[in-house]
Amino acid sequence: MRYLTARKRAEGKGASHTGTEHHWYMTVSAVGLACIVPLFIFIFGRALGSSHEEVQAIFSRPFTAVLTALVLLVGLRHFAKGAQMMIEDYAQGTTRKLLVMFVIGLSYVVTGFGLFALAKIAL
Repeated sequence: MRYLTARKRAEGKGASHTGTEHHWYMTVSAVGLACIVPLFIFIFGRALGSSHEEVQAIFSRPFTAVLTALVLLVGLRHFAKGAQMMIEDYAQGTTRKLLVMFVIGLSYVVTGFGLFALAKIAL
């Protein structure tokens, strides 16, 4: 026989039972993005307006290529989770499911195209 009250069983769990995990993921990815995005903007800003050969030279360096890939992967995953949370808060039913699938799919498509473009430039 269990002697746990309903409050004790629910303690530490959100409505979807993953609220804390989601919050920590968003916090850690936000801190990571706060560190790498300014550096990426500086590198991208230097490449902006340059010739094709100069841009290839900049993005073919290992540090620049890895930094760009990290910004793409972490940034778009952070976008997908944040947009999913917003959609779950403000939409209901089938609309919610369709919008969540669309946002996650969009983030994967943009990530794929971005990594493909980066690989084409860097290699």
